Amino acid sequence: MKKIWLKNYRFDVPAEIGPVSETSLADLLENTVTAYADRAAFINMGEIMTYRKLQERSRAFAAYLQNGLGLQKGARIALMLPNLLQYAVALFGILRAGMVVVNVNPLYTPRELEHQLSDSEAIAILIVANFAHTLEKVVFNTQVKHVILTGLGDQLSRPKGTIVDFVVKYIKRLVPKYYLPQAIYFRRVMQLGYRMQYVKPDISGEDLAFLQYTGRTTGSAKGAMLSHYNMLANVEQGRATYLPVMQLGKEIIVTALPLYHIFALTVNCLLFVKIGGTNLLITNPRDVATTVKELARYSFTGITGVNTLFNAWLHNEEFRKLDFSHLNVSIGGVVCGYKKP
Repeated sequence: MKKIWLKNYRFDVPAEIGPVSETSLADLLENTVTAYADRAAFINMGEIMTYRKLQERSRAFAAYLQNGLGLQKGARIALMLPNLLQYAVALFGILRAGMVVVNVNPLYTPRELEHQLSDSEAIAILIVANFAHTLEKVVFNTQVKHVILTGLGDQLSRPKGTIVDFVVKYIKRLVPKYYLPQAIYFRRVMQLGYRMQYVKPDISGEDLAFLQYTGRTTGSAKGAMLSHYNMLANVEQGRATYLPVMQLGKEIIVTALPLYHIFALTVNCLLFVKIGGTNLLITNPRDVATTVKELARYSFTGITGVNTLFNAWLHNEEFRKLDFSHLNVSIGGVVCGYKKP
């Protein structure tokens, strides 16, 4: 058994883990909304999305998948996004529709993307426009029939979102040209989805929730089949481990690791939704200066990372000046540390 090292002591025995209380990840969100409707669920680029808004927006996205695209329970939907508010909307929309999330690394090459889309049998994809040129090269070699395009600013307030998308596309030139004539835009999807009826399907714990692809350390990436119970059990394990030093409905976790990776997806996103916490989404953690400015605005209580990310931050003078007095827990892989209760 792996040991968890703490600040001044360690646990050699696991914390007591209670039974899974939900049947599906859709239930997890609904239960949290009941308890923390007006609590901030996700923050990105200064924009706050409460749990109530997350519920409303994910419902609209689910309704569009069901009615606008005519997809059935079990359909595989790919998400090729960095950490953005629309990732959370789509993630829970797919899960609430009883469909399967296929997380895709936005930095994939065309060959890698084609393999994952084909292997997963994804029928639809939500992709940020910055990487649409990659999809253009392979989409017709896959089973993908529906492409939804989003800009970085699509879930920001209209003036701010427009400015962000303009700067990204025309000033920084981070959106290469692409040709996807059948694509529909995320904002239009949401407009239509709000007018459509959402019908919650019968989702069991054994139903597939994710096809989560491996890092290709032994050949081609392989899709790990993760059920709703798989993920709920992992969330319950995290809750038992970290809740002794966290407060329900009061935590803010820095989410710089990409949510398309299983670590941040489970620990940051799902666990902190479970406890009514807030995910502070960092879209581009490689931009350390901008990240530090964002962190300075919030009294964050948790942070996750990997060695390379922590190393980059610790070598930044402004990062070392941040106020860490509210920090309760930091997690890096199997290594973690937090304050003694």
